[in-house]
Amino acid sequence: MSNLYKPLFFLAVIFSALLPNSATAQDARFSQYYNSPWTLNPAMTGVFNGRYRVVANYRDQWNSFLSPNPFRTYAAAFDMRYAIVNDDYVAFGIGGMHDEAGQSSFQQNRAHLGFSYLKQLSGGRYSNDHYLSAGVQLGVGQNSMNWDNLWFSNQFNGGTELPDVNLSSGETNQNTSTNAFMDFNAGLMWYVLTDNEGFFYAGGAINHVNQPNISFLDEADAKLFPRWNLHVGGQLPMTDNLYLQPGLQVMRQRAAFETDLGANIRYTNHDRNELGLRAGAWARVGNKLDKGFQMDAVTFLAMFELQRWSLGLSYDVTVSSLTRANNSRGAFELSLIYYHPEHRRSRVKCPKM
Repeated sequence: MSNLYKPLFFLAVIFSALLPNSATAQDARFSQYYNSPWTLNPAMTGVFNGRYRVVANYRDQWNSFLSPNPFRTYAAAFDMRYAIVNDDYVAFGIGGMHDEAGQSSFQQNRAHLGFSYLKQLSGGRYSNDHYLSAGVQLGVGQNSMNWDNLWFSNQFNGGTELPDVNLSSGETNQNTSTNAFMDFNAGLMWYVLTDNEGFFYAGGAINHVNQPNISFLDEADAKLFPRWNLHVGGQLPMTDNLYLQPGLQVMRQRAAFETDLGANIRYTNHDRNELGLRAGAWARVGNKLDKGFQMDAVTFLAMFELQRWSLGLSYDVTVSSLTRANNSRGAFELSLIYYHPEHRRSRVKCPKM
C-alpha cells in the first residue's frame, strides 16, 4: 500500500477522539469548507498554484421557514505567495466575513490580515515534495444586533393578545453592538505531492486564541471561546482522468462539536485549457443539546473548473428532527475561486484542493 493511502486509516481515530457530550455552536461555518481556505486554516494562505488567489463564499440557511430573515454568511479573501530560497514560499493575505442570523439581525463581522511560511521538508526530481506550512491571522471583529426587531414578555398586551413595542421591555441592555475586539488565529498544515497529481494533507488550526470579550453588556465579560479545527484529505488517482477526493473536518468550540466527512469525484481533461468537473456527497454530524451525537445534514456538491476559475454549488438536505419544520430544505451554498497564474511555468508545488 502506498504512503499516500496509509494516513487515511487514522481518520477514524481522529474522529472518535474528539466527541464531546453536548454542545451549541458559536462560529459561522461553510459546508464547502475545502473551498473556503481563509476561514478553514491560516496555514492555507498561499497554498495554491499561481501568483495570487481570490475566493468568495456565500451561504443561505433555513430560508424555508425563517424567510425573510434566514441565516446568511458572506466571506471573501485575497492571498498572494512569493517563492524564496530552496523552494520555500512566503504568503500574505487579507480576508473578511459577515454573518447575520434571524429576526434580531444578529451580525458577526470579522476582518483579518494573514501571513504564512511554506517550508519544503523534502523533495526533488525523484522523490515526493513534502511541505509544512505555518500561518497566523490578526484582525478585528464586532458583533451587533437590532433591538427594534425584538419584543419581550413585558411588552405583551393581554387585552389585545398582541405585543405592544411602545411598552418598556424591562431589558437593561440596549447596546446595539459590542466593542470592537482583536482576534488572533493560528494554524499548521503538512502536505505531500505524489505522482499523477496525487496529494495528501493534514492540518490543524485554533481560532480566537486570545478569547476576546464579545459581551453586549457594559463592564461585563463574555469570552469568545477558542475553536479547534482538524482537517485531513487528499486526492487519490483512480485513472488518468479520474480522482477520488476524500476529506474530514472536525471542529470543537468549548462543548460544541461538528464534523464533516465525505468525498468528491473529480474529472479533468489535462488539457492546456483545463476543464474539470467534481461531484460529491458529505455528511455533517454534531451534538444536539441533550440528544447527544446525531447526523444533521447531507450535503451534495457540484463543481465546475475552467482554467483559472472554480465554481462550486452545494445544497444541505436536513436529515435531523428539524425536517418537521423545514421539510428537509437546509442550506444553499456558493463558492467562487480565481487563480492568477505565475509569470512563468514552474513545477507544481501545491495541491489543487
